[in-house]
Parts: sequence; structure tokens; C-alpha cells
Amino acid sequence: MARRWARGGVQVVAFDRSAEARAATAEANITLVASLAEGLQAMPAPRVAWLMLPSGEITESTIDALLPMLNKGDLLVDGGNANYKDSVRRAAKANSAGIEYADVGVSGGVWGLQSGYCVMTGATAESYARLKPYLEVLAPSPTQGIVHAGAVGAGHYAKMIHNGIEYGMMQALAEGFALMEAKKDFAMPIADIAEAWRDGSVVRSWLLDLTAASLKKPDDIAAIAPFVADSGEGRWAVEAMLDLGVPAPVTAMALTTRFATQGKGDYAAKLLAQMRAGFGGHAVKKQ
Repeated sequence: MARRWARGGVQVVAFDRSAEARAATAEANITLVASLAEGLQAMPAPRVAWLMLPSGEITESTIDALLPMLNKGDLLVDGGNANYKDSVRRAAKANSAGIEYADVGVSGGVWGLQSGYCVMTGATAESYARLKPYLEVLAPSPTQGIVHAGAVGAGHYAKMIHNGIEYGMMQALAEGFALMEAKKDFAMPIADIAEAWRDGSVVRSWLLDLTAASLKKPDDIAAIAPFVADSGEGRWAVEAMLDLGVPAPVTAMALTTRFATQGKGDYAAKLLAQMRAGFGGHAVKKQ
């Protein structure tokens, strides 16, 4: 993201606690600093300070460290995958000190530098207007992949829902191709089918593009452990389902499937096998 800004003409002051990461970011229009304080001192007022950190304690402690160093009129932006409830709370803390606050949900992954990022912003109208020129550089274009999602918290809420949808889409694609792979008597050319679906099909998508590329390398797939992590946003989406009473069964099932790949369903599976043995005399497989 720092590189995309810099290549778009934005003067960036960049800090990472890893010296190796700082060195890897060196290029024109990027000033590297060794501390948060040094970074703020190098920026003209009023400043825009953008955080890109994992959710949780590291974001919380960094904001606590930053707030006393910021001045009235500065804008603090959290672009990481924070829980939207935390963003609302942190914004109130910042605002009480005269600091503007915005939350930006960012999607684009490792392809963002080349193709641009989708940016979903939660902010006041004034903060969004101030931030928009920088968002336009991050986005695929000034009119694509960029949205003022609503009040503070809405950016991370939109990104949370985005990731919940992503969970469901990924699960549907994975299950569909697994069903075709299992139909051995048809000898289906799965990679070719995926390639055909990329054009004209109603399921064409970037996720399908990535899947099609993976299916061309079956040896790589065979070498992968069947373990799928969950970053947290799927859990938050399910929590929102419970809070609002709005059904989201696809998101919930996709999340629980990820838990199953992590071995978190093993104990329940063992009990199920034992129950079948108890009432029906069905054989139990031993490890």
C-alpha cells in the first residue's frame, strides 16, 4: 500500500517495527523512520496517520501510544481488519481528544499493488473528503472500488460482511469441484471445466480465476494440508447475525467448516461414532 501511494505521487512516511520490513519498502516518495514519534515529526500538520495492523491488542496498544502524540485536527485511520465495535469505541476515544478518526476496510490482498485495492470507509463527511484523494490512489481508479460506507464503524462492518460472503463463495466453489473430483467414472477434466466457467458462466469471478489456476497444478494441491484458518471476520459476521436476528446460514456453515478443518470437530465426530456403535452396533475405527 505504501508503494502504491508512492507511485501515485503521494509523499509517504513509513514505519514498521521490523527493520527488514522497512528496508524492503525503500523507494522514491517513501521516507522510512525508526519510530512512531519520528514518523509524526516528519509529517506536516495536520497529519493523516494510517495504521495497517492485525486486529486486537497490537492495534489497541499502538493507538494508545499514538493518541498523546497527535494534535487536534490530525486524522487517525485504521485500515486493518478490526472489529467494527472496536472502531466505534476507538473513534470516541480519539474524538474526545480532538482527533478525527476513520476506519477503512481494505480488500485486494497481494494483488493490490498491481491492480488496486477496494476501500470501504467509515467516517464523517468531512473526514472522508479529506481522506478521499489518498483512497483514490489506492483504488483501481478514482471511480472504481471506492465507497464511503457510512458513519465511523461502517467501513469495517462492510469489510466484515464482504469477508463473510467470501467465505461462502469459497466454500461453494471448493465443494463443487470436490464433487466433480469424486465422480471417478466420468474422468472429468476438472481444470478444463474451471477454465470454461471463467467465460460466460454466471459463477465467473476472481475466486474462480484463482481456483482455475490452482487446478492446473494438481501436485501442488495434493501436497497441501487440509487446514483452513479463519482470520476472525467470519466469526464477527456470524456474531452480527446473532445480534441482529438476520439469518446468514451460508456464512455460518462456511465458518464451521473451517473449524472442522482445524480439528475442532474431532471430539464431536468421535462421540458420533461411539453413539452409532452403541445403538446400532456399527464398527468404530481406531486410530
